[in-house]
Parts: sequence; structure tokens; C-alpha cells
Amino acid sequence: MAFTLEIGERAPSFSLPATDGKTYALDDFSEKFLVIFFTCNHCPYVIGSDENTRQIAEKLQGPDVRFVAINSNSPNTYEEDSWEHMIERMEEHQFPWLYLHDASQDVAEAYGALRTPHFYVFDAERKLVYVGRAIDTPRDHTQSTTHELVDALEELLAGKPVSVPVTNPIGCNVKWDGKDRKWMPPEACDLV
Repeated sequence: MAFTLEIGERAPSFSLPATDGKTYALDDFSEKFLVIFFTCNHCPYVIGSDENTRQIAEKLQGPDVRFVAINSNSPNTYEEDSWEHMIERMEEHQFPWLYLHDASQDVAEAYGALRTPHFYVFDAERKLVYVGRAIDTPRDHTQSTTHELVDALEELLAGKPVSVPVTNPIGCNVKWDGKDRKWMPPEACDLV
């Protein structure tokens, strides 16, 4: 069995607190397509691509598409990824997505999150239809030459299958509690 969810698999359930003070479960989202992405507060790949992700969300989010970010990084491994810093980051940047906290890291493990950022797109039945990166240069989004997340979402919104459903996420490792900052589970590997 692969570490990361594979195309066609269902989204694992969750119930997580968000920086807006509410708790959200998978079933709370009714949009046709749900973009769940694992992110954090400190990673240079996240910081370098946040404005690109914002542009994608602002362009495509609506009655058919919803963006939900999850921070699963342990503050014991990287202090800047704490709940308090999550709240500060959202207040400062006013990102157009929900920012959920996976303190137990159970959700990251269930989804098989490898890096930050790591994107998952689910259809109306919450089956995985795209997994991987948003762009090929997340550390500096202005240099990107590919836009896999936008391509996937635009194909889905046009009623087409995703032509490139799997790409490798590019970013920092998820910061697992009690592990070295560069540690990855032994069964984790590139997706393609």
C-alpha cells in the first residue's frame, strides 16, 4: 500500500480546529471539488508560493471549488509552526482559505502528506482526482513554467478528466513530532 493516497481513493475524514475559531469536518464542505493542501507557517516553498496559491484560490474558488489548508507540522520540531503562529499568519495575510490545525498529525498520516505545500483535489464523491504540486517552482512562483493545479481544476470544471493527475510535490518535509526536520516515513516516496 502506498504512503500517499492514490487516484480514486476517498478523502479520509477529519474534524479539525481552524484559525477562525470554528471546527470543520470533511462533510462540512459541499462544493463539487475540494482542494485540501498541507502547508505550514515557515517553509520557504510555502512562503514563496502563497501568493500564487492565493491567485488560484481567488480565481477558482466559488460554488464549485473550495480551498482548505491544513498545518500538520509539529511545533516541537519547528516552533514557528505553532497554533499561535497560524493565527498570526492568517491575520497578517488574510488568505482566502480555511487554515486547519492537525495537532495530532493523524490527518497528515491518513492522507500521506509528504511536503509543504502538498495539494489534493477531490471530486463531489470525495475521490482523489489530482495530487501533487501547484507549480514547478514554489520557492519562487514568478519563475514557474508549469501550473498543474490550475490545469487540473480547469479541466475538472470543464467536465474533462485530469490529463496529469499525479505530480511530485516540491517543498519541505512535513515536520513529524519527535523526528529530525528532514525525516520522512520509510514508506514515503516520490509519487511519480
